[in-house]
Formats: sequence, structure tokens, C-alpha cells
Amino acid sequence: MARARPTRAATVPGAGKMFALRAIGLVILARWLHSMGEMNFLPALRGMASSPVACLNLVFLFLLIVLPGAKARVERPFHPLPQWLRQALRIFGVLGCLFALWSIGLFVWDAGWRSAVQAIESTNGWLVVAPALYASVVWICRPRALWRTNVAARRFAIGRYAVSIDAATRTTIVWLESRKVGQYDARELSVRWPAGIEPAAAMPRSAPADARADAPAAGATAAEPGAVGQTASPAPAASTISATAIEPAASDAPAAPALPRHAAAGTAGRYPRIELLWDSPAAAGHNRQIVMRVRLVTEGDRVAARALDAALKQV
Repeated sequence: MARARPTRAATVPGAGKMFALRAIGLVILARWLHSMGEMNFLPALRGMASSPVACLNLVFLFLLIVLPGAKARVERPFHPLPQWLRQALRIFGVLGCLFALWSIGLFVWDAGWRSAVQAIESTNGWLVVAPALYASVVWICRPRALWRTNVAARRFAIGRYAVSIDAATRTTIVWLESRKVGQYDARELSVRWPAGIEPAAAMPRSAPADARADAPAAGATAAEPGAVGQTASPAPAASTISATAIEPAASDAPAAPALPRHAAAGTAGRYPRIELLWDSPAAAGHNRQIVMRVRLVTEGDRVAARALDAALKQV
């Protein structure tokens, strides 16, 4: 008798974020009901109706628990919430955290540190947990790209932007957080680096070896004789080549123009900013249009930008 094959339960990316937001909302609501239970409900409800802060907290708890329009999807692992809901939760979370810190700080200023410590003990640490919960909501709903960088799948995340390249159709889709910026022909896109910074220079020395291996062989310049030695090493006669045979080849190459000291310090001291250009000869008025402009703040952004530049050149 054939036995039914059990289905494997796999979590959808983004479901954990929704679970965490609902758990935070339920914890705040439970604590709120517990505080109202210690008092009379009718006077507490009358006070809430006349308090704008309490009304904002009710709206915040409703959005946090219900999460209208939220859905975990595989293609959007970091953005299961709609854009308006995420922005609303961020605003309400910031307001709630500021109000909690202000009220706690005012209480500490009036009553003193000893009374504040006694209040923390009597509330089981709620005076410290409440601002942390509001801050957690703000951190969960922070601006970020749609996915992580995956060079093998041709998905790149640079700052808040996410770029996907389809090699079969030669199309590129650019996302700003969860909003689709547009769909372009990959052959009409190019990465423009700032003056004085080349794609190889944007890769830090502490970058992983697999990220450097993804760069094409054309990225090696003539001023890097080590790359010539590596490509010639598999040949049988490569061991007989002396260092004097490589020095004239390197010396014959034109030297790169030296930048002024103030220009080099300005580009190296700050975070470099790259631009993704769309140059379409078929679309009138879209020549050299800037699709995205983003700063390379982290090391992951630099690696993703260099990999994106190499992938666009290979399409």
C-alpha cells in the first residue's frame, strides 16, 4: 500500500520578522492590560480616551498585532511588510521610545535613583524593557535592501538598493527597498565610479578570497606584474623566465596620472559613491540617466558593487 509522502515544513523568509513584531505587540498589550487590571477599567478607559499618547499607542498596537497587508514571500525575504506599514511602525516606534525615555527620565529626575531602582524592581524591569521593545520595532523595520548579495544568483545588495540580473533575457531589475525602480536592458547599464577610484581599488585588502576570485581577468591592470606571473606560471617554460624579462614590460606601460594629495585624501577618506547609469540609444531623453546613486559604506557594499560591475560587463 502506497504511503503518503510527508511534506517538509519549510519556513518562508520573512515569517520570523512578522512573528517577532506580533510577539512584541502582544507583550506590550499584555503589560498594558495588567496595569489596567490593577486599577479600575472605567477610569482607565476614560483617561485613555482623553490622552492622545494612549490613542497613538492603541493604533500602534493594532498595526503591530494585525499587520494588515503583510505576507511572507520568498522573493522578498527582508520586506514582508508593505511600505506604508513599515514606515508607520517606524514612526510610531520612534515616538513611543522617545515618550518612554522622556517619562522615565522625568521620573528619575524627580524621585531620584533609589526610587527609580525600586520602581524597576517592583515592575519586574518593565521600565527598562518598554523602551527596548519600541527600539526593537524600529530596528526590525529599518531601511535595508530587498535581499542579501548572492553573486551566483546574480543578486546584489548595495545600501538600500537591490539589483537582480537575468542572464537569459539580459534584463536588470532595480529595487529601492520594496519599491521597484524599473526594469532595464543589462547591456545599457554601467557602473560609474568616482574620479580617482577604480573598481579594483574599491575592494579592501581584507576582502575574502572568494569575492576577489569572482572578478574577471580583465580587471588586472598593466601595473600589476604579479597577475602576469600568475597567468604564466602553468606553462613549462615559465620557470625559466627571469624577473628582468618582466621589468621592461612593466616599465613600458604608461604610468597612471598621479592625483593631487588633497584629491586622493578626499576620495579615500570619505565613503565612495557609485552611480548606475542607463544609456539607452533607443529611448529618447534617457541617455546617461542615473538609475541609482549610493555610497559604499560597508565592506559588503564594496564587494557587491565590484561584483555588479563585473556582471554587467559580462552580459
